[in-house]
Amino acid sequence: MIEVNELTKRYGDRTAVDRLTFTVRPGRVTGFLGPNGAGKTTTLRTVLGLDSPDGGTARVGGVDFRSHPRGLRHVGALLDAGQVHGGRSAAAQLSALARSNGIPPRRVAEVLEEVGLAQAARRRIGGFSLGMKQRLGIATALLGDPPVLVFDEPINGMDPEGVLWVRRLFRRLAAEGRTVFLSSHLMSEMENTADQLVVIGRGRLIAAESPADFAARSTRRSVVVGSPRATELAAVLAAAGASVEPQVPAGDGRLAVTGLPAERIGALALEQRIPLNELTTRTASLEEAFMQLTADSVEHLAGQSR
Repeated sequence: MIEVNELTKRYGDRTAVDRLTFTVRPGRVTGFLGPNGAGKTTTLRTVLGLDSPDGGTARVGGVDFRSHPRGLRHVGALLDAGQVHGGRSAAAQLSALARSNGIPPRRVAEVLEEVGLAQAARRRIGGFSLGMKQRLGIATALLGDPPVLVFDEPINGMDPEGVLWVRRLFRRLAAEGRTVFLSSHLMSEMENTADQLVVIGRGRLIAAESPADFAARSTRRSVVVGSPRATELAAVLAAAGASVEPQVPAGDGRLAVTGLPAERIGALALEQRIPLNELTTRTASLEEAFMQLTADSVEHLAGQSR
């Protein structure tokens, strides 16, 4: 379990993490979300003892991570796949870590096989693609067979097969009762992988709940309506104050409508004797909810000066 309580971290006059409190529990994948500059990486570094907090605590298994003499047996982490000696082979890199953490040498071959790098074990890491380096980073996290795993953007550079493999791996690790804490900017992966979310902005907690509950907090709901007379219906709805756009794929008579509830749309269609073949209320996607609920926490907006 990871427990963050009133965590505060400052860099000069900038507060990167501001009295942040949340818990990451075992047996589930917890996604860690926030806009760029929200304090995610700083939080992870503090949890792992790489940075010292200016206030509050960040504990793993009830204690400060630095108190674990052989860290890889307690927490496995991937923060930056590029921070590795490029002149070493994958096997040599993992063997050195195994020796320093009292891990049996056989684990090196086991984890390389598990992440799909067995055939590349003797190759120099400097020649690895980004996706291969990510796999090596995951192998490093798994090396000590730890109960807690922390990953920061683990699928960067992964091909579709690699993304699917990572998704299944994280689900399996959580099913084994481990604590899996995953930071990613890809909302689709969070929807497919995470059981719980921790969402922060400007170093403060915005939400700690399931993806479905987080998406439900968005006010951006729309109605999908279908009709063989879609063009006529669109004009009627626009006149009533709705925003109407063709639903993808265009041309199939389906419209995405915001600004009017389904009941009002149905009533307007009935008044104009326009037949409907679909009328469905659509809740916001995780990405739409994230964009809305973190809008006030975005530090850099494309196309705008601040």
